Amino acid sequence: MAEKKAHKELTNKITAEPRNTFGKGVARKLRAAGKVPAVVYGHGTEPRHLSLPAHDVSLLLRKANAILDLQIEGESQLALVKDVQKDPLRQIIEHIDLIVVRKGERVEVDVAVHLEGEPVAGTVAEQDAKSLLVETLAISIPENIVESVEGLEAGTHIYAKDITLPAGAVLITDPETLVIAISIPAEQDLGEVPEVEAPAEETEAAAE
Repeated sequence: MAEKKAHKELTNKITAEPRNTFGKGVARKLRAAGKVPAVVYGHGTEPRHLSLPAHDVSLLLRKANAILDLQIEGESQLALVKDVQKDPLRQIIEHIDLIVVRKGERVEVDVAVHLEGEPVAGTVAEQDAKSLLVETLAISIPENIVESVEGLEAGTHIYAKDITLPAGAVLITDPETLVIAISIPAEQDLGEVPEVEAPAEETEAAAE
């Protein structure tokens, strides 16, 4: 099963065209033509400026830490998406930074932590850390890390060291980082505060 998953990730093929012209005007023309300007660098190589098909790339970028199999003039180059710049209003991809990766190479990436299940009735699961920094093979980066909170009781704390990582992943985040805390909501914890009648002496003194 793991081999199938890795193979699927390697089929994220994107036809990339080298580009030698730069500037905002050129970038606008590329985007108008349904393409996205990008640059790929790393491993001591010279940065390569490319244009990528916008639609295909946007579909692959729905997955965090996406690996692209760039097809550049007949050559295949694996690259990890490092940064995506978007128009703040239209959310259109304006530029992509990619880092060269090689088969067998391990990389450090932030992977989102998703909770599943429900803690004991009357409690809530508070997530202090939304992601964990892990080291993993570049071609098999997990999309997320799933942690169950099913049936956990108030006062339960889950730290980074307690999280079950996907096979092959190594924790880089401080192991003592609090990730999940099960607690009773404040309003439920306090309940109704009963009214306390003042002692008779105080009542009489107030009247005087």
